[in-house]
Order: sequence, then C-alpha cells, then structure tokens
Amino acid sequence: MNKSIEVKDLGRKFGDFEAVKKVTFDVQEGELFGFLGPNGAGKTTTINMLCTLLKVTSGSAQVNGFDVAKYPDEVRQSIGLIFQDQSLDEQLTAWENLTFHAMMYNMPKEQFGQRAEELLGMVDLLDRKKDIVKTFSGGMKRRLEIARGLLHHPKVLFLDEPTIGLDPQTRRYIWDYLTKLRLQEGLTMFLTTHYMDEAENCDRIAIIDHGEIVALDTPKALKSRVGGDIVSLRTSDNALASRKLNEKRQIETRNGPEGQLIVEIENGDQFIPEMMTLLANGNAPVNVQTVNLRRPTLEDVFIKLTGHAIREEEASAKDQLRMRSRMWRGRR
Repeated sequence: MNKSIEVKDLGRKFGDFEAVKKVTFDVQEGELFGFLGPNGAGKTTTINMLCTLLKVTSGSAQVNGFDVAKYPDEVRQSIGLIFQDQSLDEQLTAWENLTFHAMMYNMPKEQFGQRAEELLGMVDLLDRKKDIVKTFSGGMKRRLEIARGLLHHPKVLFLDEPTIGLDPQTRRYIWDYLTKLRLQEGLTMFLTTHYMDEAENCDRIAIIDHGEIVALDTPKALKSRVGGDIVSLRTSDNALASRKLNEKRQIETRNGPEGQLIVEIENGDQFIPEMMTLLANGNAPVNVQTVNLRRPTLEDVFIKLTGHAIREEEASAKDQLRMRSRMWRGRR
C-alpha cells in the first residue's frame, strides 16, 4: 500500500523549548490516522509542520510524495486543513466562503459550482448556502469548514481537534459526516484529538506526550497492552491493600488518577469476590469502600504509558497563550 505521509526524526524547537522530539511514523493511503495526547503535547506543532505552516527544525517529512521543506506549494495544493480555531469569514455567506477558497486554489469556475453544491449537500447545508455564516451554530460552521477543506479535491485531510468546543451530540454528528465523506471521497485523514472516544474511530493511533511518540498501533492492540479487565477500588488503606494483594496473590497494583487503586487482571468478575475476602481477612483488615469492573480503554493505555491522565496535562490558558506566542515568533 502507498504511503500518504512519511515522517522521519521530525523535530521542532521554539528557542530552547523542544516542542516535537524526533518523531517517526507513516500514514497509509486511505487510512484514518490519529494523534492522541493532551494540549501542549506537540500534536498541533506536528500537524503545522506537515501542512507547511511551520518550518522543520530537524528531520524530514513527505506528504503525498512532496518534501514539506522543499516543495511547500505542492504540499498545500494536495491537502485540506480543518484548523483547531474557527477560520470562516462570518460576514460572508456559506457560498461566498467556498467561492473565496476556490479562488485561492485557482479552481476552474466550471468545476466549482458542481463541487460546491455536492459538498454542501453532503454536510446538509445546501439549503443554507445563501445565509450569512454568523447566523450558523457551532456545528454548522464546523460542517462548512469540512466542506471547504474538501473543495479542491485534496488527497489528505488534516483535522486539528475538529470537534473541540462542541457539545457531545454535535460531536457525534460531525463524526457521522466525516465517516460518510471519508467513504465517498476515498480520503486519507490525519486527526489530532484529546478525546478518547474520537481516537477509537482511527485505524491506527500514535500516542504523543511531551513531544514524543510513546506508542503507535491500532486501538485494539493498544488496549491489549493493559491486559485483562480493569478493577478499580477505593479502600480505607490503599498502601496496605496493595501490599496484601502482592504478598498473597503476587498481584501488582498502580494508583489511579483520582486516588483509586487499579488492578489489571483476567476474569475480573471472578477475582473481585476473592479480593474482597483477602482484604477483609488477617490482623489488619482493609475496608473496601467502592469497586468497579470494566474493560480497558485508551485512557487506561495513556495512563499506563505516561503515568498521568490526559486531563491532568491540559494546558492552562496562560500556558496556551505562551505556546502560541512562541509559535508566532518561531514561524520563520
């Protein structure tokens, strides 16, 4: 299978700050590939280098066969980009926004009309094409941005946190549209997200933290790294409970992000009664306050690989402002 994106030892510095640290990966043609990680992990910096919005500090990257450093114009012509921040002109109509985009890409007039109608129909905005964009809801604006990004027939569509700031129902609708468009257009999609449920839609996921890729595989294969079921419990003494489980059953535990004790084990439903008895017995009984059983999730994978939950690493508004300032100063 052909590769749409090839990245080798890609790095980016802003002064003395290393935002991306020699990442290496590839994306197959037609694949939905995801970057999963918290804000500030290097997701947007990487996508900006691949889209030629930021210069590469070290390493190399090719998109659709074009080196991003040597052939930036060819790269831009062959990709679509949905920015994290809304980028429509809200004083124009939906149709005028698409027209302006077509002009930027030198799209022939005879091709524009049919393509614009087709895409607006796909995202259920055809009846609103003459309406001013400032009257649109957040979800409608996002759908229009998706249609705009596909207007010039890109081979790869980059989606940087495409549903951030949207309510859960609208997020589901956006993913319905993306799934439909992917099938109809035969697109390669590169997604960045910190939403676990969105990452589940990907064919493969690269987990990125502090500028480094810590794992890359299918969602199923990544979750298999956790092993068995996840039993989480709150006790009167987590340290003692952990010691008892290790001494009596040679079971290793770890601390969860909210103070709970985590056990990874096969057949968790059978293990829980035995665990309750084991902890209650002996000279120093441990009181189990709550217990929960579930299958592993991508969040469990992230915590196991990085030692923290994504929400713990969410950048503060001040941190994000500082990062954007660095990026603005370092675009050259």
